[in-house]
Parts: sequence; C-alpha cells; structure tokens
Amino acid sequence: MSSSVKALGPTSPMGAGLAPMTCCCSPATLQRWLPFLVWLPHYSLQWLKMDFIAGLSVGLTVIPQALAYAEVAGLPPQYGLYSAFMGCFVYFFLGTSRDVTLGPTAIMSLLVSSYTFHEPAYAVLLAFLSGCIQLAMGLLYLGFLLDFISCPVIKGFTSAAAITIGFGQIKNLLGLQNIPRQFFLQVYHTFRNIGETRVGDAVLGLVCMLLLLLLKLMKDHMPRMHPEMPPGVRLSFGLVWTATTARNALVVSFAALVAYSFEVTGYQPFVLTGKISKELPSIQTPPFSVTTANRTVSFTEMVQDMGAGLAVVPLMGLLESIAVAKSFASQNNYRINANQELLAIGLTNVLGSFVSSYPVTGSFGRTAVNAQSGVCTPAGGLLTGVLVLLSLDYLTSLFYYIPKAALAAVIIMAVAPLFDTKIVRTLWRVKRLDLLPLCVTFLLCFWEVQYGILAGTLVSALILLHSVARPNVQVSEGPVLVMQPTSGLHFPAVETLRELILSQALEVSPPRCAVLECSHVCSIDYTAVLGLGELLEDFQRQGVTLAFVGLQVPVLRVLLSADLKGMQYFSTLEEAEKYLNQEPGPLPYNLRDDSVPEHKVALLKA
Repeated sequence: MSSSVKALGPTSPMGAGLAPMTCCCSPATLQRWLPFLVWLPHYSLQWLKMDFIAGLSVGLTVIPQALAYAEVAGLPPQYGLYSAFMGCFVYFFLGTSRDVTLGPTAIMSLLVSSYTFHEPAYAVLLAFLSGCIQLAMGLLYLGFLLDFISCPVIKGFTSAAAITIGFGQIKNLLGLQNIPRQFFLQVYHTFRNIGETRVGDAVLGLVCMLLLLLLKLMKDHMPRMHPEMPPGVRLSFGLVWTATTARNALVVSFAALVAYSFEVTGYQPFVLTGKISKELPSIQTPPFSVTTANRTVSFTEMVQDMGAGLAVVPLMGLLESIAVAKSFASQNNYRINANQELLAIGLTNVLGSFVSSYPVTGSFGRTAVNAQSGVCTPAGGLLTGVLVLLSLDYLTSLFYYIPKAALAAVIIMAVAPLFDTKIVRTLWRVKRLDLLPLCVTFLLCFWEVQYGILAGTLVSALILLHSVARPNVQVSEGPVLVMQPTSGLHFPAVETLRELILSQALEVSPPRCAVLECSHVCSIDYTAVLGLGELLEDFQRQGVTLAFVGLQVPVLRVLLSADLKGMQYFSTLEEAEKYLNQEPGPLPYNLRDDSVPEHKVALLKA
C-alpha cells in the first residue's frame, strides 16, 4: 500500500474525537460529520483497484454468511440479506475506519433470536429502536458508557455465545428436526434424538467443515507475493488467494451443486434452505404494531415484550463494532472517532429498519477479509452492497438448493474463533480476581444473555467500587508518621482512611503528629471533606497536628471552599517534617488565616 494510503488515517480529522465546535457549515465541521469528504478529493485509480478487490471479496463472504445468520436469528433467510447492504452505503458517508464492514453477525443474530421470538416484525422494530438509542448516544457523546463493560465480561459473553451458536447448528448439521432453541433443552433433545441423524446431511456438513478448515489453513500459510515473481506464479497466487478468501461462497456453491445434482435424479438426501422471497425489500416504515391470528399487538406491548433487549442489543452492537474498529485502526496505524462510529451504526440500523433489516454491527471476520484484501477507503463497501442487492434480485432461486448442513458448517467455522481458549490461563497469571466476572458472565449467558452480561458487569463494578472504598494507603515511619493515599478520596473510603489514621497516630501512647501526603489525590467529594474535618478535630483534642502535603489545585479548591478549622498544608514533605519536629523552616499555610500565597489564591479563583 502506498504511503499516501497509509497517511489517510492519522493525518485526517477522522479520529479527532471531540473537536472544537465551529461554524456549522465550515469545511472542518462538515468533514467531522461526513468523514468521506476528507479522503474523497484524494481518491485515485490505485485506491479504486484495491477497494474493488476488497469489496468483491467481502461480498462473496457476506452473502452465504447472511443466509446462515438469519437461521441463527430464527428468521427467514432473506432477512439476512436484507440486513447486509444498508451498512455498506451508510458507512461510506459516516465511517471513520477504512476496514470496518457493518452487517449481520453471529452474536447480534443470537441476541435477536433471544428477544424477538423469531418474529420478523419484532426484529425490524428492534433494529429501528436500537438505531435510535445508538444515534442518541452518539449525539450526546455517551460512548464512554461502553467502557464500563470490562474485557472479562466481553470474553465471557463471546465464549458463551460461540458455544450457544455453534451447538445450535448441530441440529442442521445432522439433519435433526423439532429441536427447541433454548440452550439446555437444545442439548437434551439433540442427544436424545441423535439416532435420527440423516446420513446425507451429516456427511455433507462434515465435508464442508473440513473444506473450510483446509482453505483457511491455506490462506493463513500463504507466502507473500512479490512483484518480481513471474506472471504465471502471480496468476496462480491470485487464484489461490481468491479461492481461500471467498471460501464460504465456494463451499456453499459446491454444496448447492451437489444438492441440485441429487434433485435432478429425483432423490434428495439433504434438508434444503427452501424457497426464498425473490424480490428486493420494499421500503416501508418499521412495524409499530403486529397482527396475529387472534389480536393486534400494540407498539407498547411489543416494547414490553422485547424488554431488556432494548438495552442489551444496542449496547452490545456498539461494543462489538467499536472494538472491531479500534482493533484494526491500531493494527493499521490510524485513528477512529468513537462517537462518529456510534452515529454510523445507529443510522445504519434506523435506515435498515425501513428495508426490513434486523440489528447489525461491525463484523470481525468480514472486516479481517476487508483489511487483508488491501482496502484503502470505505468505498469498498459500495461494491459489497451492490452484490448483495444483485443476489436478492437474481440469485434467490439458486439459494433454494443450499443445504442447511452447509450453512451450519459456515456458522460453526465462523464462531469457533470467538471462543478464547487462552483467556482463563492469562487472567490466572495476570489478575485472578478478574476470573470472577468472566465465569459469572460465561455461565449465566447459557441461561439468559441479558442476565449474564448484567451480572458480569455488576461483578466488575463491585470489584471497581471495592478498590475505591478501600484505597491503598502507604504508611512511612520516620521522624513523623507519613500516610500517602494512592488514589482519589471519595465517600466510601473516608471511614477506612479515618480508622487507619486514628489507629496509627492517636490510639498510640503518646499520640503523635501525622502528615497526609496527597500528591496522588486528584479529586475529593463533600463527604470526604466532612470526614477530614472530623479528623482534624480529633487531632486538636489530642494536642497534636495533622498536616497536609502536596495538595493539587482541584483538591485545594474544595478544601478552601469548605473552610476547615485548623487545617495546615505544606508544599513539600521536608517542610512539614521540619515544622512538626519544631525545627526552623517555612511556616504552614493555614486556610483560615488567609496565609495561602497570592498565586495560589488566584489559581483557586480561576
């Protein structure tokens, strides 16, 4: 890739984050809201060539995956394709990563299956409402909320999702019928009905999995192509690269050809995908009510039915997409704008709901294909979107012959890398306490996804709050007692800090002076101020002094406003020790006696 392409990311304002607000129509503002204006004026034939190759590669990958993921979501196959093209067009205008592709994914399909009761109307409405929530988060700069979902929670969820999705496809791989979708019932009925396995589906499914594995290994071990290679070698390299990159489409086409061959003979040993609606999706408003055989379900009832899904789906969609974008931005040395990514995925889901899409997010697998294909800009997604639309218009009659076992093989091979086999060993070595939210999330996600994520996040928050409530305090025994908190002082920590100081300074005989070294304390709240005031009174009653050292300006501002009686602070620890040992040296600054230096007063009033 040329240096100009590599410079596209870091030199552009695409990753500028919260840029200063300027005139709403200024070029800088337009470029911030429409990042394609940054790279489009510099677009070249070389970029067009690379984007064309990448768009074609991703298109050949997404079509069979979209059909398969619709099965995971419990929806008719065409809904996977309905969900696969809108993100390509929206991301062209709003995306800040050249690599990311938006569309249906295994995890999002699993969540849709959990909250929409396998009803297309619920899935489309969930896409609309999720998009509105994501847009609101982007406009209000609420992307920081995703930071509260820790890595162990994410790993626990994705690993559980990989098992749930993968095992959910065993029924299609073996040709079993009437298997429930709830995970534990699914496991029970799969093993109970294992004797009803269709040999044709089982053999074809295993062959497809083996072919996908071999093609993946070939791609992973292909040598790098060099310009000095002979033309014949380069041609062979290109053919192998194309076959391994588009392996999903290749294997599904092979399986469909086998199934069609049997159909011609009048004998069909496979369970086929069946008839798919042969038309482009009509543009219509999302269904705000749905009519069943007995009654009409109102919008309010639909929202109540989806329940926690209205929080879990948009948050997990954002989390997955931004994690993918950040990962590839780091690998390829450019920056993204997280809030702009929220807007892109939010608008994709809102507009997608008008063409019967279910919620989508960034796909790690297809983004990897995009990056490995040498994509230069988000323009590559335009070709991907066009390919999906063409397949809907012209190829749906051929999709009839795709065996479900082949699609199951595609899904199983796609979700297998999501199961992180090394995370337990890594956390055991790095920080064993993080295994708690990992295990809680992993286990509860087999029951209900929302409970797993919520419980894991809660456990992570409790671990975080425990460190806030029980801060680490370094105690130094010298000429005077020096105590140094290593973080901010907030209300949960006040009583612990007070008990520690009292036990070390006042509950000994005789009571002794102490220094609270606050150079690491960058924030303090009102409850902590009250606790320090009571502590100062305790020291005064015992006839000893509690001195403060290294107060940062925000902390000093709060303490000055509180007007604490008898509080004294020094600029350095040496000054405090000399004063407390009654040696000659600088006098303390007393906040009640107007002894704070003028430059400090000016700084506090700023």
